[in-house]
Amino acid sequence: MDANSLKAFLTIVDQGSFSEAAETLHLTQPAVSKRLATLEQQLGTKLIERGHREIRLTEAGARLLPHARQILDDIHNAKAALASDDGTITGELNIIASHHIGLHHLPNWLRRFAKQYPEVSINLQFMESDAAYSQMLKRNAELAFVTLSDSMESQFRVYQQWPDPMAFVTGTDHELTADKTTTLKELARYPALLPDTTTATYRTVSRLFLEANLPLKQQIPTNYLETIKMMTSVGLGWSVLPLSMVDKSLHTLQTGFSVSRVLGAIGLSGRQLSLAAKAMLDIVKEEEVSCKTNTK
Repeated sequence: MDANSLKAFLTIVDQGSFSEAAETLHLTQPAVSKRLATLEQQLGTKLIERGHREIRLTEAGARLLPHARQILDDIHNAKAALASDDGTITGELNIIASHHIGLHHLPNWLRRFAKQYPEVSINLQFMESDAAYSQMLKRNAELAFVTLSDSMESQFRVYQQWPDPMAFVTGTDHELTADKTTTLKELARYPALLPDTTTATYRTVSRLFLEANLPLKQQIPTNYLETIKMMTSVGLGWSVLPLSMVDKSLHTLQTGFSVSRVLGAIGLSGRQLSLAAKAMLDIVKEEEVSCKTNTK
């Protein structure tokens, strides 16, 4: 078995098709098929069944899958161990960021990183946190900056984390702004503008209403916090947003409840970080500590 054949096998599985695997690997589709055929010949068994609309792992392919990932992780770790130790940081850095982190945290990090390490090429993807976890398992990035999940799988390692305090808010013209304090019972009368039910924010808010035996009127769910902020500011409902997003277009409600989530940088356990990834984490730590100090 060689690394290129194993990479082709994994990419076909992760992308779900030969054509998308070829695009990901920057190869022709026949070249990808040939690499898979070579691997199957070496192992003496079929690994993937190709259908009209989908591919399916054979029993042998399913057994090979975790070993193939481990082998490529070992090769990656060997390369990382042999990286230059003279302080020079070059190469590529593949990272993922949630949309909120990309808008409110990432710019400062990237500005410093690009200035300090101009020879590193950054490949950046923006996506929802739940999708980022899936992409990390496919080894499509070294680091992901996401909302940390309370049900995170053991394959992930948290390298940095910091609290992201939130507030109950409405638009400045909403009826609830007339009250000095707002109860959950009063909130329950109005539509809630919250992210999807799978998110940490929704689960936190939903738990408060569930414990109070009150309904939560979720309206127009979207995971784009900027969109939620806009809809809240024009009076379509109330929401819970990070304090970093609260400005003059919003009114903060005094509910007596403290709501927060945790943001962080994750990687895969057992997979060594490159020097570029370690340098990025150092910058993230310094910037977030500085930001926390300045807001006190």
